Amino acid sequence: SVLSRYENQITILSDYLEEFPETDEPVWILGRQHHLNTDKSKLLLDISARLWFTYRRKFSPIGGTGPSSDAGWGCMLRCGQMMLAQALICRHLGRDWQWEKHKKQPEEYHRILRCFLDRKDCCYSIHQMAQMGVGEGKSIGEWFGPNTVAQVLKKLALFDEWNSLAVYVSMDNTVVIEDIKKMCWSPPQSSSAAHSSAHVHRSALGRNKNTAGFCTGWKPLLLIIPLRLGINHINPVYIDAFKECFKMPQSLGALGGKPNNAYYFIGFLGNELIYLDPHTTQSFVDWEENGTVDDQSFHCQQAPHRMKIMNLDPSVALGFFCKEECDFDNWCSLVQKEILKQQSLRMFELVQKHPPHWPPFIPPTKPEVTTTGAELIESTDKLFELEEEFEILSV
Repeated sequence: SVLSRYENQITILSDYLEEFPETDEPVWILGRQHHLNTDKSKLLLDISARLWFTYRRKFSPIGGTGPSSDAGWGCMLRCGQMMLAQALICRHLGRDWQWEKHKKQPEEYHRILRCFLDRKDCCYSIHQMAQMGVGEGKSIGEWFGPNTVAQVLKKLALFDEWNSLAVYVSMDNTVVIEDIKKMCWSPPQSSSAAHSSAHVHRSALGRNKNTAGFCTGWKPLLLIIPLRLGINHINPVYIDAFKECFKMPQSLGALGGKPNNAYYFIGFLGNELIYLDPHTTQSFVDWEENGTVDDQSFHCQQAPHRMKIMNLDPSVALGFFCKEECDFDNWCSLVQKEILKQQSLRMFELVQKHPPHWPPFIPPTKPEVTTTGAELIESTDKLFELEEEFEILSV
């Protein structure tokens, strides 16, 4: 509680420091250009429409006996949630969708929010992410890095039939076009295969299943590129290319920040990055009986934070969303033109064919549940049911 009060106070104090300056320079937010001197309100509306996930407290203990708050350790998990949520917004509502306070929102919006609530039966909850992180060598309550959260999202997405995303996390700073197209065009799983692979997560996905099963055709792509842009500090040679990524219409921003202090970067102004900060501790919010969510605390309704690019930790992860194959083809063209052009030191590589010295690429079908900790979800189902029954009897 002391930590929560301290963090909230930091947030309150920083509100007075984050107003945008008077400038003619454009502001770029997730592929959209804004001008402060002509339409600042439109910029702020665009930023507040992004789903904002922060530390929470008073949720059910992770794994039944674990922490009931992620304050102090869950910031990178929350940033990963924000990047994925932006992909789902683009998938179902479109990049130009806007959120307005107290305005009725479509069912898809509330369904997206329900994916991220702090419950063990929500497919991208803090519970699911923390327990899946065990398979990546992270104890529950331990801080994640950008690559770890990307790997966790890739595994959890395999059980998410409603959104049916293909999540590609690049290796060795290399994006392989052939592998991505193979994954996005891979045939759907049979219902029996899907059932057998998802039995450990059946409670987690019960509210997000698409009764029609997997869709055919191109699977919408969530592309995450973990990078190391320097040794102890970001190498200035990468800055222009890094900023170009926020200009792409496919941009989902970047995960990163400072050591043990994660932010979700959504754009830039000059040589300053604009980010959403998860370091505010709020109380757990559940959905209503009608399935809607009181969403006031899931949108940042203040001027966003900024930091100088040179203060960025060199360990980052870029995110992009390609709903259709033509979006991916366009992204490849932009990378060749804007990122790889005349770069003596490239931020990452984009290659057509799978490198022959790599192991064969096999589109993933299910996570490795033997060591991920995901099985804890099933093993604690009865415990949670008993607790809920006890609470009802107590009332």
